[in-house]
Amino acid sequence: MTTRSKTQQLLALARRAGILRARDLAGSRIPRTYLQRLVAQGVLERTGRGLYRLVEQEASENHSLAQACKRVPHGVVCLLSALRFHDLTTQAPFEVWMAIDVKARAPATGQPPLRIVRMSGEARTAAIEEHRIEGVTVRVYSTAKTIADCFKYRNKIGLDVALEALRDYRRVRGSMDDLWRFARTCRVANVLRPYLEATA
Repeated sequence: MTTRSKTQQLLALARRAGILRARDLAGSRIPRTYLQRLVAQGVLERTGRGLYRLVEQEASENHSLAQACKRVPHGVVCLLSALRFHDLTTQAPFEVWMAIDVKARAPATGQPPLRIVRMSGEARTAAIEEHRIEGVTVRVYSTAKTIADCFKYRNKIGLDVALEALRDYRRVRGSMDDLWRFARTCRVANVLRPYLEATA
């Protein structure tokens, strides 16, 4: 395969993937040196450790979520980042909060910065939604599951943030049945009950 055709193949991969990992080239037999070459030419930009995207593609407001999910494909966007994604908070976290399995290896440091939360069982696997952002599949917990998680991890994010999210959830008429179901899944039904009654 010629240099030109490998370059074209790499560009096509980058367009399809949105955010390209260096390891994505392995199946195409394109040497990683092509990435550096296209970065030097100003065609690609390096957005994080081992992550690249076409310069011509504009980054969306959820670019950091797409980057994080490309870095940690088994992770799920959670807590403050999920609240922000669902427009249920005024917080703007500088880290992407991601849930991973209790036994999973922690990802290496890089861009964007990650805040890892370890979960297990149904609390980790329930209510995962998939969204496409910049060509990347982004896994994020549903609004009801996120609210339940906020009360479970209220010591990490702050009770005031959890209460604000609960008020916003009620304002947009989120399903109370779903909220109770995930409160039980996350074992916070008794914690949540008085706050729900107080905000009724």
